Amino acid sequence: MNKKFIIGIDLGGTNLKVALLDLNYHIKDKEILSTRSFMEKDHLISGIVHAVNRFIKYNNLSKAEILGVGLGLPGPTDAKNGIVHFFPNIPGWKEVKLRDILRKKLGLAVFLDNDAKLMTIAEHKLGAAKGFNNVLCMTLGTGIGGGLIINGKLYRGFNNAAGEVGHMPINEKGAACNCGALGCLEAYVGNRKIGLEAKKSFKRNITLEELSELAERHNKIAIDVWCRIGGHLGFALAGVVNLLNLDAIVIGGGVAKAGRVLFDNITRALKNQAMIVQAKRVRILKAKLGSEAGIIGAAIMVKEGL
Repeated sequence: MNKKFIIGIDLGGTNLKVALLDLNYHIKDKEILSTRSFMEKDHLISGIVHAVNRFIKYNNLSKAEILGVGLGLPGPTDAKNGIVHFFPNIPGWKEVKLRDILRKKLGLAVFLDNDAKLMTIAEHKLGAAKGFNNVLCMTLGTGIGGGLIINGKLYRGFNNAAGEVGHMPINEKGAACNCGALGCLEAYVGNRKIGLEAKKSFKRNITLEELSELAERHNKIAIDVWCRIGGHLGFALAGVVNLLNLDAIVIGGGVAKAGRVLFDNITRALKNQAMIVQAKRVRILKAKLGSEAGIIGAAIMVKEGL
């Protein structure tokens, strides 16, 4: 009997990650492409199809050896019916029947879900959220995604749209968000906002990686930027903690690479704002699976779905 593999795909506002995994969720091959090179919907779909077929060919596999393809997507997604409602940070997507399109083009079983939900599934099964029953998992990157574990199970909400912590309003007269609303958390702590804050503070363009490195080297300006970002996050998350009485909050994504200066300030702001009983219990944890969480979650979705 041939050994089976899964292809996991993590589509973000910046990168398209494609990986070949075995049934124990070990990554055997991986490729990262720029989402910016596929700005139009049809080009992006063609890019996904081409990447899957290339992985199968380069690894000397047949389609019979592929258990399925799992996709994590950066926006509200109907996982049951395989429909993308829209992407806040990638234009041109509205009510797209992506699962049916890819099944037809690939001839493979295809599963899809919101990327933050898949990150949540992966971290709860294999990562930092393992052993906790009530958890918010967050991805901090171009956008801010979230997933909730309630009583040990992924909470999806009425139509699979629960967990959108990035679009929780924190200022009724606040900055415009890409989702079309005002004052969302994402408008204050997404990559673009942090980049603008850093540019304003340093009087030049600065990458988030450099901002993190400077903070590690005790640069006061960089530390001040991360303190403000951590403060915004902690303040907002206090409301979630008060509402849900969580065991833990797990934070991943590119922004989480800022490390201790960010996490310490998130914890400080949350403890100051949240109610005493709820704040005492909750733990703020860095995601363990890193940039591979979405891919691993996509593979778990395929294996458990079949």
